Amino acid sequence: MTVLEATRRALDSGPVCDACLGRLFADRSFGLSNHERGRGLRVALALADDEDFEGHDPAEETDCWVCEGECDRYDWWATQAATAAHGYAFDTYQVGTRTLPLLEENDRLLRADAGLDPEAGELLKSEFNREVGKRVGQMTDSEVDFTRPDVLFLCDLATEEIDLQVNSTFLYGRYRKRERDIPQTEWPCRDCNGTGRQHGKRCDGCDGTGYRYDESVEQLTAPVVREALDGSSATFHGAGREDVDARMLGTGRPFVIEVDEPRRRTVDTEDLEAEIDDFAEGKVEVEGLRFATHEMVERVKELPASKTYRMDVRLGAPVERERFGSALEKLDGATIEQETPQRVSHRRAAKTRVREVYDVSGELEEEADGQEATIEVHGEGGLYVKELISSDDGRTEPSLAGLLGVEAAVTALDVLAVEGEDEPFAREAFFRE
Repeated sequence: MTVLEATRRALDSGPVCDACLGRLFADRSFGLSNHERGRGLRVALALADDEDFEGHDPAEETDCWVCEGECDRYDWWATQAATAAHGYAFDTYQVGTRTLPLLEENDRLLRADAGLDPEAGELLKSEFNREVGKRVGQMTDSEVDFTRPDVLFLCDLATEEIDLQVNSTFLYGRYRKRERDIPQTEWPCRDCNGTGRQHGKRCDGCDGTGYRYDESVEQLTAPVVREALDGSSATFHGAGREDVDARMLGTGRPFVIEVDEPRRRTVDTEDLEAEIDDFAEGKVEVEGLRFATHEMVERVKELPASKTYRMDVRLGAPVERERFGSALEKLDGATIEQETPQRVSHRRAAKTRVREVYDVSGELEEEADGQEATIEVHGEGGLYVKELISSDDGRTEPSLAGLLGVEAAVTALDVLAVEGEDEPFAREAFFRE
């Protein structure tokens, strides 16, 4: 069947607008809109039949039995979309359409009436997305993005409403925690499950606050970022976490703060760093803030990372310096087998973990009778360093306590560095301008 024969059959089915007619042949003669194709087909048909051409009146497109006039409302829908996004900053967008089942069925019937394949040309929904999207881009000076746009407009033809989805924005950086007894994220009280009340009374475990700790790294950083970007909420994602009683010093720990429904997507990151540091009052400080893609969240959460620790250690009995040095040499480069530590057994699966110690150094304190030491350990991600020292009743082998034959315990712990095992955390592909 020729194009003109199919066109004639389509027009015999009833009143059809230029866009619906041209959509049947959208895979031909690129560079034309479906509306232009439809009008061209009418002209070609008039020439073939040597008939006077009666120009198609766009005002009659509301009579189209296929789209029922929706193809004449692209400008209206684009205006509705731009209005729905008023007040939100965005550089990229995407348009989707929730069509009526009746219109989709009409679209299929037109192809059948024209004697064409059910998938011929272009579907009504695809044209709607493209034509409305093209106009939205022009109205808002933004670019279409089919992967993860800043905003998504869903045109609901049944309700004649725009459902606006504002995607999150992400800020990557590193934090240092300069005080102990601050968890990374909010820590609800286990006694009252975060309610602040127990048995009808104020919970004694949290003094009615609902939290075991008054502050967290998240609470000292995320609210500032949320306010700066005017978002509805913010979530903190860390590259692992240090113990509550440990400080995070040195190069800091990578993190991403995810801001939901931001009205702003740009901010001076140096000024924001200063605002966070002021808000945290020296307890937490951040550096290297950069806007990142959403892939950075999983990268920060899942990438294996080596860590460097500095520990103050108390020994159960005096130890000679030579014996202490020999024990450290045996741990240096050792493969460690660790059963799940008793202190985390309530939240970690019971299994044996095998981890590598990359480097160990340390020294006994001169004025502590050989019972106190400072030790630095660089180890594979997932290495329990407190148990590397204490042995955890023999659940970690080898250990400093086991090699020395005396009890050993970490009295203070600082994390000095968190770095990716296979490559740096910060690759340009994970950031945006």
